[in-house]
Amino acid sequence: MASRMKEKYMTEAVPALQQKFGYTNIMQIPKLHKVVINMGLGDCKDNPKSMEVAVAELAQISGQKPLITKARKSIANFKLREGMNVGAKVTLRGERMEQFVDKLVNIALPRVRDFRGVSDKAFDGRGNYALGLRDQLIFPEIEYDKVEKVRGMEIIFVTSAKTDEECKELLRLLGMPYVQ
Repeated sequence: MASRMKEKYMTEAVPALQQKFGYTNIMQIPKLHKVVINMGLGDCKDNPKSMEVAVAELAQISGQKPLITKARKSIANFKLREGMNVGAKVTLRGERMEQFVDKLVNIALPRVRDFRGVSDKAFDGRGNYALGLRDQLIFPEIEYDKVEKVRGMEIIFVTSAKTDEECKELLRLLGMPYVQ
């Protein structure tokens, strides 16, 4: 059974993109390759318990075990040593990615306070989009009472689009609410 996101891509996005950009071959049509969720946990370097809680929350949100990222070099001003745990990231592909994007667009983003849409300026010039969230409470899996600290996260959408315009149109057709 195909996910809602895959069905929406096949029935709505593919024909619309083909018509707008005039693709002659179906393989030229941009698609979502992967979604990377990154959470900076620099404040947890002294508190390993806090790190475990944050990693567990990220695992709950994404449905996949996060990879703990380590510092590449020491920075004395931040009391940071090379090899210390400073973050967590998850790379979602395939069905898990489709389910996450569906949940983000239809459930999580509308729960953001005073939400008017996401910025349409966060493209990298190569057809990828980055979205920053201020807190993890917008996801339905997170129980408000069990959260010890509100943490933000970055979500990067990696697409096969060649330009930012193609990427923006693809994400818009998949339901991403941009600011008008």
